[in-house]
Amino acid sequence: MGSIAHYIKDIGRGARGAKPLAREQAADLFGQVLDGSVTDLEIGAFCLAMRVKGETTQEMAGFLDATHARLACVQSLAGPVVVLPSYNGARRLPVLTPLLALLLAREGLPVLVHGSRTENSRVTAAEVLAELGHAEATTLTPLDAGQIAVVDTGLLHPGLKRLLEVRRVVGLRNAGHSVVKLMQPAAGPAVVVGSYTHPAFGTVMTELFELLGMTAMLSRGLEGEVVVDPRRTLHIEGFVRGQRQPLQTQQPGTLAEIPGLPAGLDAAATAAYTRRVLVGELPLPDAIAAQVAHIRHLAAHA
Repeated sequence: MGSIAHYIKDIGRGARGAKPLAREQAADLFGQVLDGSVTDLEIGAFCLAMRVKGETTQEMAGFLDATHARLACVQSLAGPVVVLPSYNGARRLPVLTPLLALLLAREGLPVLVHGSRTENSRVTAAEVLAELGHAEATTLTPLDAGQIAVVDTGLLHPGLKRLLEVRRVVGLRNAGHSVVKLMQPAAGPAVVVGSYTHPAFGTVMTELFELLGMTAMLSRGLEGEVVVDPRRTLHIEGFVRGQRQPLQTQQPGTLAEIPGLPAGLDAAATAAYTRRVLVGELPLPDAIAAQVAHIRHLAAHA
């Protein structure tokens, strides 16, 4: 059994007294957490200490180093995989990540949707995709052009899933929830579609995509999901192997309604709306159409 007590001593001194960890230290700490070689008490202390202190870019880079060294990855048979993390689900609006995934697959891109439920009350993208005939994978198989894999986090790494489950006990998000929005569970080139709610985390994500040389898209998401808000034209940044490319500038105004968008959040109603958009019975929101075009552009240059 290992120990991360000496790291907790540095990061657990509060927002002002805590010391940031070097990238290598953060990788060692997070690796021990993922491997399950430390006690539950230490994991809880780590989660709460980082929640109070906040993660630096170097610490997040170390956490991602440890994750990528252990992650099971999806192979692609047809170019870059588009990675769509989906961990929030529907809150006030239907979850539209499945619509984004299916639109990208229709463009011939291999798509990986990964996530896991951390709040029982929310409808997840996986539930909607299951309604649409895309059940969660039981094994990781290579993706061909136009294929979608729906993967639970536990299939990518059980230790990462265990870390996310800590939220059910302490009621707070932890560093694992940040890692899953940034990680690249693909064996080759990929486009990671990232989103943020708080601008400070958007800054950290920008710095990480640049530091790690990733190809990615970044914008504010829809209630924590990576699909953009269909009512707004948002600022969108792109990254090609770490090089930043502004893709879209934010425009003022919010649409009052989206034609056909269901009032309820349930999986069946969301799946029905998604089908109607895909077959042209309802209009595709311009904001999501633009997001698809931006992701295609990034995939072409990944």
